[in-house]
Amino acid sequence: MHSPTVDIIVPVWNSPFETRACLAAVLHFSPEARLIIVDNGSNRETELMLEEFSEPLGERGLFIKSERNLGLVPAINIGLARSDRDIALILRPHVQVTPNWLTGLVEALQMPHAGIVSPVFSGSGAPVLPPVAPGSSLMETFCVSFSALALKREMHRHLDGFDEELDGGEWCLKDYVRRAWSRGYHSCVTSRSHVVCGEEAVFGSDARRLQQSHVSRVTYRERWGISRHYGIYFGRDASATALSDAMETIALGARQGHRFTLLLHRRLAADFKRLGWHARHTGIEMQRISPLMPRRDLLRRVTTLRAAVPDLIPVRGVGGIDFPGMNATIPFGEVAGAISSARDEESGEQAALHTATGGATA
Repeated sequence: MHSPTVDIIVPVWNSPFETRACLAAVLHFSPEARLIIVDNGSNRETELMLEEFSEPLGERGLFIKSERNLGLVPAINIGLARSDRDIALILRPHVQVTPNWLTGLVEALQMPHAGIVSPVFSGSGAPVLPPVAPGSSLMETFCVSFSALALKREMHRHLDGFDEELDGGEWCLKDYVRRAWSRGYHSCVTSRSHVVCGEEAVFGSDARRLQQSHVSRVTYRERWGISRHYGIYFGRDASATALSDAMETIALGARQGHRFTLLLHRRLAADFKRLGWHARHTGIEMQRISPLMPRRDLLRRVTTLRAAVPDLIPVRGVGGIDFPGMNATIPFGEVAGAISSARDEESGEQAALHTATGGATA
């Protein structure tokens, strides 16, 4: 059986001691991979360290030097353009890898349709991402981080890199995940790979970062629409069997960047867990309503949820079931229609691209 080949791309800007520790751990815990080090206009001290570190690597390393700081995303794109292996893995210097970290990512990328895979993060500088469900080793997700990210080559060579006009974080990554999904590739997180994040140095003014984030958010919404957070109540007598189509729609919506909180009575929650639906996507959260005074517990949960998510959209479950205590609700059919319309629009754009490129898509 073919063992996938791996490039590990490390974009570097200064922080020589932290960077050396990161690179040394990569060599120790992933000796089969090739290192692509992109020196993004670092100072002389860092440059000398990288040259010294890279020299003995031979064919196991590729050192790329930029005379000025191009920014994180352009540096990553430079590394991706030079990667010719089955898997390209982005790793930031403030991240420490652990035993078997690479094995978990490689195995996850062998799953059908997987194109983007994230490890689980810990440490003081860990990005805040939705958690993996207990007992689950692999879940789909919409939220990933440049701290560590594995990409399938057959996918990233079709996507023309990350958009350098967007921010170097949230909106750039969301755009990439959406473009990957439009090509049929899923984004996942695996608990079989774990890395530890130190505090990442932040440079530049807060005002400039906020402005870039605002512009990127506007651009993303113009391309893909607004991501919603839906709270759905299916009712006491709902059947999991009858809701299978609804769950497929919800999973599709989560892949489009929407979030869902499902408020489930005890029996329905148990059935969802038995069917594995609780671990389908990190954008789908399930809350079990207490069997003791369920109406009161439902109202309490809705109040708490709306306080945390002011723009929450309450949704009446399939069949027009009432949503106790909620007046301004929408039927599930309206949500399903919006999700299906977005899917059809993406499918149409993908078909046009397929024709324009002579069928050169994934």
